[in-house]
Amino acid sequence: MDLPFVVATLTRRGLLTPGRPVRIASQLGALRRWGWSLAGELRQAAARDPDRTAIVDEEGHELTYAQLLDRSERLARSLRTALGVRVGDRIGVLCRNHHGLVETVVAGTLLGADAVLVNSGLSAAQLATVAEEQRLRVLVHDTEFADRVTGLPADLHRLDEQAREELVAGALPGELRPPERDGRIIVLTSGTTGTPKGARRPTPNGFGPLVSIIDRIPLHARDRVMIAAPLFHTWGYAALQVCFALRATVVLHRRFEPAATVAALVAQRCDALFAVPVMLQRLLEEPAPDPRPPLKVVAVSGSALPGGLAPAFMDTYGDVLYNLYGSTEVSWASIAAPDDLRTAPTTAGRPPHGTRLAILDDDGRPVAAGRVGRIFVGNEMLFEGYTSGDGRERRDGLLDTGDLGRMNPDGLLFVDGRADDMIVSGGENVFPSEVENLLAGLPQVREAAVIGVPDPEYGQRLAAFLALHAGETLDEEAVREYVRHYLARFSVPRDVVFVKYLPRNATGKVLSRELRRYYG
Repeated sequence: MDLPFVVATLTRRGLLTPGRPVRIASQLGALRRWGWSLAGELRQAAARDPDRTAIVDEEGHELTYAQLLDRSERLARSLRTALGVRVGDRIGVLCRNHHGLVETVVAGTLLGADAVLVNSGLSAAQLATVAEEQRLRVLVHDTEFADRVTGLPADLHRLDEQAREELVAGALPGELRPPERDGRIIVLTSGTTGTPKGARRPTPNGFGPLVSIIDRIPLHARDRVMIAAPLFHTWGYAALQVCFALRATVVLHRRFEPAATVAALVAQRCDALFAVPVMLQRLLEEPAPDPRPPLKVVAVSGSALPGGLAPAFMDTYGDVLYNLYGSTEVSWASIAAPDDLRTAPTTAGRPPHGTRLAILDDDGRPVAAGRVGRIFVGNEMLFEGYTSGDGRERRDGLLDTGDLGRMNPDGLLFVDGRADDMIVSGGENVFPSEVENLLAGLPQVREAAVIGVPDPEYGQRLAAFLALHAGETLDEEAVREYVRHYLARFSVPRDVVFVKYLPRNATGKVLSRELRRYYG
C-alpha cells in the first residue's frame, strides 16, 4: 500500500497527532517489537495512552489500557507456569463479550499460542468436535457454559471465570518476550449448513489493513465505540483490532439487548457501533430513541442487509450506516457508505483502497457488468487456510469467496447469495436471496428466509419462511401473488411457511439446515 495514502489516512483519523516524545517512542517500540497482533496493538495503546479507559462493561466497570495490559500479562505468565502453555499450543475461548475474552486472546498471543474463538451457540457435541479437531490444550469459558464442557477430554485444561481470575491474581513475576512465532487467531466459520471449520487468520504486517477500513469508515483516534457484534466472530474481532489501533474506549455487553444497547449508546456517549444486521432490525423494533445516540458510525457486517433495512435504519438514526461485505476467509471485499445505501439499499458497496475484486465465470474469465459470476477478492488479510489443511480456490492472487454477485455500471457490488444456495428449478437458475429481499419489504413481515428444497417434478423449488410482526396476518397465496407481480414466474415460492421466528446462530445468520428439517 502506498505510503502517501497511509500517512494521509492516519492524519485524517487523528492518529498522527503530537504527543509526549517518550510515550510516542514507547508506542513505536511496542509495535516494532511485538508487531500488529492484538497484543502488539494493546501494548502500543498502553504505551501512548496508559490511563485512557480501554473497556467499559454493562455494569459500568472500567479498565484502562495499562490495567488491561497488566491483567493480560499476568494471565499469560500463569498460563505458562501453571499450565505449561507454550508456542504453538491452542487455547479455546468460549466467552461472551467482556474483558475476560480480550485478556485471554492477548495472553495467548503474548505466548505465541493460537487462540481458537469458539461460537457461544455451539452445542456440547459440536464443542467436543471442535476441541478434538483443533487439538485444544486449554479451554477458557464463561461459567454459564459449564454444562457444555463436562464431556470434554479429561486432559483438556478447563478454566471458568473464577479460575481465570485466580490465575490473574496469583501470577508469579517474570518477563515476557516476543515469541519465536506469532500466535494465530483461528475463527470458526459460521456453520450455517454444517460443522464449523477453523480458519487461520493472518497477523497484520503494518498499517495497511487498518487504513483500508478507516479510509472508508470514518472512525477516529480515541472514539468511544460499542461492539455489539460477538467478539468470537470475524467482524467483532476485527472491530476490537481497529479499536485498539485507534486507542478507542470499547463498550461491551455480554448479551445484545436492544433497549440496553440504546441506553448504553446514550449514557456512554458512543461515537460508533459495530453490529450485525439482525441487531439493527431489533433496534428498529424499539421505540425511536429520544435523545438519539450521538452516533457518527454504525458499521455492520456478517450477513446480507434485507431490502428495506438500510433506509429504515437511517431514517431513525441518521445517515451513519456502513455495510462491510466480507467473510472469515477474505476479511473484507467491499464497503457501502450511507450514500451508496440510499441509492441502492441492498448493495455491498465498492472495494476499499488496496483491495482487488473480480466477478469471474466458471472458467476464470471476467464477466460483463450486470452479469452474475463468482466473486473473487484480493487484499492483505486473506486467510491462510483451514486448520484441516483444506483451502479455497485462488486465481491470480484472488480468493474465491464462495458467493455469486454482479457489478453494476457504477461500480457497486451486489451479492446474489452463496454459490451453493442457487437452485435450478425447471432449467432456470434461481437466486433465493432475490426473493428473500423482496419478501422482507412486505410491511407485515418481520423477517424472511428463502431456501431451495427438492422437487420431484422440477428438480428443486423455492420455500419461503416468514415471521410476521405481532398482530399481522398474511396468507400463502397473497405472498405468491406479490412475488409474481415483481419477479419471473420461476421465482415464485411453491411453499410458504409461517413461523414464529427464524432460527439463527449467535452472529445472526439464518440456519438453513434447521429450515430444511421442516422437510424431514
